Amino acid sequence: MSQSGRPVRKDNVKVGSHKDHEVMEPKSTLDDVSEQMLQRPLVAGIKAQEDGKKSISNGAVTGASQITVRQSIFPICLVTTLFFLWGFAYGLLDVLNSHFQTTLGVTKAQGAGLSGAYFGAYFLAPLTYAGWIVRRYGYRWTFITGLCIFGVGSLMFWPSGVKRSFDGFVGSMFIVGSGLSTLETSANPYIATCGPPRYSDLRLNLSQSFQALGSVVAPLLAAQVFFKNVNDTSLTTVQYTYLAVACFVFLLAVVFFFAQIPEITDSDMADGEEMGRDFDTGYVDKPLYKQYVLFWGVLAQFCYVGSQVAIANFFINYVQQVRPGTSQSTGSNLLAVAQSLFAIGRFFSSLCMRYLKPRHVLWLFMTMIVIFISCAIGVGGNGGIATLSLVLFFESCIYPTIFTLSLRGLGRHTKRGASFIVSSVSGGAVFPPILGVVADARDTQVAMCVPLVGFVVSWSFPLYLNLYKAKELDGYLKSKVGIVVGENASVEDGRGGSGGGEEKTSGETLGQSFHEEEEGGR
Repeated sequence: MSQSGRPVRKDNVKVGSHKDHEVMEPKSTLDDVSEQMLQRPLVAGIKAQEDGKKSISNGAVTGASQITVRQSIFPICLVTTLFFLWGFAYGLLDVLNSHFQTTLGVTKAQGAGLSGAYFGAYFLAPLTYAGWIVRRYGYRWTFITGLCIFGVGSLMFWPSGVKRSFDGFVGSMFIVGSGLSTLETSANPYIATCGPPRYSDLRLNLSQSFQALGSVVAPLLAAQVFFKNVNDTSLTTVQYTYLAVACFVFLLAVVFFFAQIPEITDSDMADGEEMGRDFDTGYVDKPLYKQYVLFWGVLAQFCYVGSQVAIANFFINYVQQVRPGTSQSTGSNLLAVAQSLFAIGRFFSSLCMRYLKPRHVLWLFMTMIVIFISCAIGVGGNGGIATLSLVLFFESCIYPTIFTLSLRGLGRHTKRGASFIVSSVSGGAVFPPILGVVADARDTQVAMCVPLVGFVVSWSFPLYLNLYKAKELDGYLKSKVGIVVGENASVEDGRGGSGGGEEKTSGETLGQSFHEEEEGGR
């Protein structure tokens, strides 16, 4: 323990290398972070770094934990383009699953193997190389690496189409999933932490809304391209689609190479959490293995994503069963309608979080999902299609809200914790094959019991948060970290004011009074 009573970190972190060996230095203690806070650079100078392409040690306090809303606009907008990318890729995956069943003669269970490859990569990448890159070299190089891997996987669709090899498509999809999971390992925590902590749920939900838009565009494109000719078994359209995706992805990697975006280190996050303790956030620096809320969130995310992917993969099959005679093209259009509801739900939930607490929104939406998926199992025809579409509407805010609420209070463990949450997306590799087996043995409607079980498990997470973690989570909604004094008078209800006054960030005022007992400077 330090003299101030704060626990001292004893683990080491790699901060650099010299020739053939790595240099190891102790991680900064919370006292070290406090001392660095008094000498941190002004937040306004973050975007004007001499060389934005240099990686920053995770042990350095850059001041980025106090970046304001205005300063976060450009980096957030740039990173949000990535959300549209993997939404588009995910939307194509749902359609390709059904398309390959027709053109390549694979079964429903085999078709689910496409999702298995895509989401299986989400288990490997975040816990291995992606998590290591983001901690060692920072967010920028993780973005560039993920985009390059994604581009290579998209190019591999061309030879797979030439050979009409389903195994080749599965391998290509695994590479695509590796690239996208690398992007998610960095993009989700970056959006959540780039700006005032009190708005992290709102920021990630808004950015994820563009992921939903990508999921809408992809089925519409597929309906006009892949299924335009019902009897067409050619894979040329698939090849050219992914070739165009590859070109765009490589171009975007170049943009990220030259763009100036602030880096946010683990010590920055510990810095921000320390300053947020005055708002009853209940933050205590604990070892990673004692972050129980994080691990419950990982389980909830695993079951939720698995259930969500299973429904999307077999949505067209469900439609064709409950309404016989429906073509694949019509089914794809109905999927696009459901994905549109998903996108609308993202914007709607973001609006709700402007007035309601995120933990309440998460519990309400999860409850409605359980109700409507139960109805879809028991109701056929257009009623079944409508209730299943409403499931997608209420799915909208679940992933980003679980993500941000699970990251609350992690401090120096934020990047590693984000890697665990992204790896839980691998649930999408587990649930669809199970649903496919049940659908082959019985029917798709009965098989929807599989995602129902997953949703019930996920529902336990917001229930726990509302019963036992309400005070701590509500403390973050009162936090003034990163808020510009005079620009946000109504800090208690989260709505911006229009008061005047000198423009200072809370990081400046809080940093000056960090060791003082008085609250006046805060």
